[in-house]
Amino acid sequence: MISIIYNKRSIPVYFELLSKLGSSNFSEQTKIISNIIELFDGYQVIILGDREFCSVKLAKWLDTQGFTFCLRLKKSAQIQLKDSGWTSLENCGLKPGTSLFFENVKVTKTKQITGFSIACKCKKSYRKSVTKEGWFILTNMSSASEAISAYKKRFSIEEMFRDYKSGGYNMEGSNVIEKRFISLVIIISFAYLASTMQGQQITKQGVQNYVARVKEYGRLTKRHSSFYIGLYAQNWINFMDKCWKLVYDLMRLSRHKLDNYLRGMRAMKLIESTF
Repeated sequence: MISIIYNKRSIPVYFELLSKLGSSNFSEQTKIISNIIELFDGYQVIILGDREFCSVKLAKWLDTQGFTFCLRLKKSAQIQLKDSGWTSLENCGLKPGTSLFFENVKVTKTKQITGFSIACKCKKSYRKSVTKEGWFILTNMSSASEAISAYKKRFSIEEMFRDYKSGGYNMEGSNVIEKRFISLVIIISFAYLASTMQGQQITKQGVQNYVARVKEYGRLTKRHSSFYIGLYAQNWINFMDKCWKLVYDLMRLSRHKLDNYLRGMRAMKLIESTF
């Protein structure tokens, strides 16, 4: 699947269902990229890939096509350093809380590709959170900070898959296969885009707190995404319709809450305007 990063989420633009288990290969990867790249003429494209796309052969192909890329390598990958010769990335000296940048090194003993760099980053361990493995990113960018900042955005696709599966649409629970599975992915992709865009509009209106508790005390990141807000906004509207009599009775008993009620009515109208 190829997707674009948008508002900390990935929006799918193209996918293919492979007729095998396991990872895709070089020819499949270059084919799927070639099929859609014309859609982005005139844009600066940075291609991000996890360890399924750790092929140095793919990196060389992307570079010849004029693409900027960040591909995560396995820690067992070998690079050639001037002082110590060939060494695995896990033994390159990266420690928790540090970053390294190996510029213009040879990558893997078998391929010995040159002209690219390795950006390394290991998150600092904190209390019970222990960093098990760092990032080793093969890139044609000019600095570690630039490559690491770009690669961080790749994790938006993990959020997208979570929304597809357990966090929203429960795609895995459908148990459909072949053509029905393809049809389901297409429908979900359109619905996912619509919900994400609608959630953004609700957030711009400033009434997202009526749909979901976006933040919690002591939590630095948002609890719910634009997708979640857009997905459940309709449920909030329907709930208001079903409990209208209860709300009316409560307002008669608690007239000092009238201002809150009126703000809620205004929020409901603003949310309805996004549909």
